[in-house]
Amino acid sequence: MTDRLPHEKGFHVSWDQIHRDARALAWRLDGHGPDDGRWKAVVAITRGGMAPAMIVARELDIRTVDTISIKSYDHQTQSEPQVIKSPDMDLVGTGHGILIVDDLVDTGRTLEVVREIMPEAHVATVYAKPMGREQVNTYITEVSQDTWIFFPWDMALQYVEPYRGTD
Repeated sequence: MTDRLPHEKGFHVSWDQIHRDARALAWRLDGHGPDDGRWKAVVAITRGGMAPAMIVARELDIRTVDTISIKSYDHQTQSEPQVIKSPDMDLVGTGHGILIVDDLVDTGRTLEVVREIMPEAHVATVYAKPMGREQVNTYITEVSQDTWIFFPWDMALQYVEPYRGTD
């Protein structure tokens, strides 16, 4: 057991990597929708699911995209999930034919809330941690529970001092 902070066991994801992984997610989902292999709509879990959902929707030619906003983190501290904005319930109904996309499943608590709202939806994430994996139907990469994923929308490029010397 270590005394590391969440950011000390980090998995840094670049824009190129998230794009490749979201495309891989789309390829895995292609032809697996319930309506002759097609999906009726994509619902992105905001905010992290928006970039992967856009890529998946583009790759699978899904023109109807909505969002569900659930707040479950305050920086790196997880709290009780709270629905801030629901999708168009006339569109999503029970979730049949709906593809839910998020960047990551951590403990699965956010997806439990989503599944209560849309129990028949197909949930896909780019990354999955063991505690939440059972809430996901399709994912690309599994990381350990104690890994903190740094997404490109949370990062900024900055100068880093070299190990030796001054230039």
